[in-house]
This record gives sequence, structure tokens and C-alpha cells, in this order.
Amino acid sequence: MELPYSEPYKIKMVEPIYPSTREERVKWITAAKFNLFNLKSNQVLIDLLTDSGTGAMSDRQWAAIMMGDESYAGASSYYNLKEAIKNIIGFDYFLPTHQGRAAENVLFSAMVKEGQVVPGNSHFDTTKGHIEFRKAHAIDCTIDEAFNTTLEHPFKGNVDLNKLEKVYKEYPKEKIPFVIITITCNSSGGQPVSIENMKAVSELSKKYGIKVIYDSARFAENAYFIKLREKGYENKTIKEIVKEMFSYADAMTMSSKKDGIVNIGGFIGMRDEELFKQASFYNIIFEGYITYGGMAGRDMNALAVGLDEATEFVYLQSRIEQIAYLGKKLKDAGVPLQQPFGGHAIFVDAKRFLPNLPKEHFLAQTLAVELYIEAGVRGVEIGAILADRDPDTRENRFPDLELLRLAIPRRVYTYKHMDVVAQGLINVFERRNEILSGYRIVKEAPLMRHFTVELEKI
Repeated sequence: MELPYSEPYKIKMVEPIYPSTREERVKWITAAKFNLFNLKSNQVLIDLLTDSGTGAMSDRQWAAIMMGDESYAGASSYYNLKEAIKNIIGFDYFLPTHQGRAAENVLFSAMVKEGQVVPGNSHFDTTKGHIEFRKAHAIDCTIDEAFNTTLEHPFKGNVDLNKLEKVYKEYPKEKIPFVIITITCNSSGGQPVSIENMKAVSELSKKYGIKVIYDSARFAENAYFIKLREKGYENKTIKEIVKEMFSYADAMTMSSKKDGIVNIGGFIGMRDEELFKQASFYNIIFEGYITYGGMAGRDMNALAVGLDEATEFVYLQSRIEQIAYLGKKLKDAGVPLQQPFGGHAIFVDAKRFLPNLPKEHFLAQTLAVELYIEAGVRGVEIGAILADRDPDTRENRFPDLELLRLAIPRRVYTYKHMDVVAQGLINVFERRNEILSGYRIVKEAPLMRHFTVELEKI
């Protein structure tokens, strides 16, 4: 008999979690104004709010932390990270930042101007926020297949080339600072982008003189899907695939809290020295000196090791198979999901889960609250609240996909934890017809409202 699969690591330290009662959770979520961001961590049994900065570091990473060089300028930790980025990703120039949205803030300050448009594949919330903060507009060019959650398509993160070329023809190139490709595409369900599509976007953009930027938070997971799904890459290593992926980009932003497997940090990678100089100006203003940029030397050391570990097949197989395990349990129970399963999370289709509620009740948020009350599991809404208001009309935007995201931290939870998550959501699914109303907004910020929004039950 074939041996069963086991995780490629041992558990060295544990952190206790509190198993709360249903009555406690009702009280806590009400006090939090039905916003799961407002919950305290000790009020959560299994925390799937995000996979950002919530992973467990390896013994090699902790050892690297102890070797951190905290010199203000020219620290050895900076050069360790510079070498790792060059070797693994291929960019000659880089700037460290304290996290991904800081990288966007620095790069977009150098590149995005008022009145411009930025096409891409379902821009994530911070990306869209930084674009709209500069009074520019994000234009979604994702393929239509991404918005049908029942459809099996290997690369639902792909850019629709016809949609993209339409933008290139409609606007002069001075109005388009770059096209941004998110790998994997979070807002469409953690879906990967194929190398074929990356190459085609690069060729089309060169034809029109437009730069290509990657939002690279989950680039290693994207490479894993390419190895499994794209013809001609099955025998290539993850690191070989990563190198080719980034060969089609002019620059990148990185939230290292995802596929860097660290608790804090980010960076910008660039090919062009002139862009590096422009971005350095803003890095010094917003982040710090260019050789630390908001990161401690110890964190740069841990990130250099994390980039190496994250681009190994055995690690990625362990991570993504755990997510597939949760997805299969839910799918077998009839829970409607984005298919195929994503690389960092399971995305529940709230429109199909709660078909009788109107969209104005914020379906994914309603489902997130119900799951928390049922099982103490904290997910996050990727839907109308996150989509924010139209910057011109100030009307609510209701996206095609209304999703509850269950993001799995790296190397943190066991398969037994996944069983609890699955059963909790299945319990909610079995009583879904008893959920007769959702929530309305009573207080919101003008931009990126989902972090601090306050709600009340309708």
C-alpha cells in the first residue's frame, strides 16, 4: 500500500487558542459592529482573515534573524536580500519597504498621475486604492471565465488581451503608466496567470510602449500552478519558472508577508536604473533610507531565506494541497466555491450560497459573520464592501464576484483545523434558508472602507 502524505516539517513550538462559546461570539461580533477586522485575536479560534504576515517561519529563518545587521546604511542584510532577489527573481535594482502597500505607494508615486488609467487583472483593494487616491482609474481586463465560479479553467487570473488592447487603443500611452498583473490574482479567487498570457501581455504592451508591472505577493504559488497545469513546464523547477515569469515584467511590487513567508516586509524590483532613482526619492520620504526602507536588518535576512524556501516544490505542494483538502470537503458537501481552488485560500461564492438575499445586504459579509458565530472561524469579505464606492458617482460598486475568502496561513494549521472550518461552513450551508437578512453600512471611510467599516443588522 502507498504511504499516506505528510507535511514536510515538524512542529517545534505551539501557541494556545481559546475555544469560545457561541454566546461569547455573538456578543463579540456585535460589539465589533459586525466587522471581523475589529475582533481581538483571542476571540478567534481559527484565523483565516488573511495569509499576510501570519505564517510560521522556519528554523533557518529564525537563525537568519539572529544574524541581522541593523546598520542604518549598507547593512549586510540588505546585500543578502539583494542577492536573493537577483538570483531568484532576476531584478538588478530593488528597494525594501515595510510591506506590499508601501511598495505600491512608493512605485505609484513615481509613476501614476491624475487622470491616468491603469489596466490589469482584477486589481486588489490596496492597488486600486493607491490608483484612485492619485485620481487615476483602474480598468479590469480579466478574462470572463474568471467570473463563472462553476467553470473549471486552469488560469482564471489571465488578462483578456482584447480588453487590454481596447484600453491601449482608447487612451494615448501617456495616459497609461503601466499594466499591472496580479500573480496569483487574489480578487478572482487566488487564480493563477499562465506564462503564455504573461508573454502575450508583454509583447502587446511593448507594441504600445507600455510598461508591465507584477503584483507579486503570491508569485511562488503562481509558479506551482504553471508547473502543474501549463504544457512544457512540468519538468522545470519552480525557480526556473519564476525566472521566466519575471523576465516578462519591467518592475514588480511585493508583499513579502505572503510568499516571502515573513511577518513583515515588502520590496520593489526594477530593471530600469532611472525608475530606481525616481522611486528611491519616494522611498526615502515614505519608508527610510534605500538600504533598509522600513525593514529591520533581521527581517531582511529572514526574507532572503523565505524567498528561497517558498520557491521549492515540496513546500508549495504541502501548502496548496492543504487548501485543496479543505476545498474538496466543502465541494463534496455542495458548498458553492470558486473552482478550481485557489493557491492561498478557498473562496466561497456568496451569491450562490445566499441566493435569496439582495446584493444590498452585502452577502459575503453576511456569510463571514455567520461562519464566525457558528465556529469561531474568521474569514474576510471579497465583495461589495471591499469594492468600495465609485470614485466619480460615489455609488456602491457591486462586483461580479461576491466571495468569502478563507485564507490559510503558511505552515500554521493542521488538517484537523481544516476539518473544523469545513464542518462549520457546512453547518451554515445546511441552515442557509434561515438567514433572512444581511447588513447595512452605518459608518465608512472614503477609501478602503472594509478595514474600518461599521455595520448593523437589517
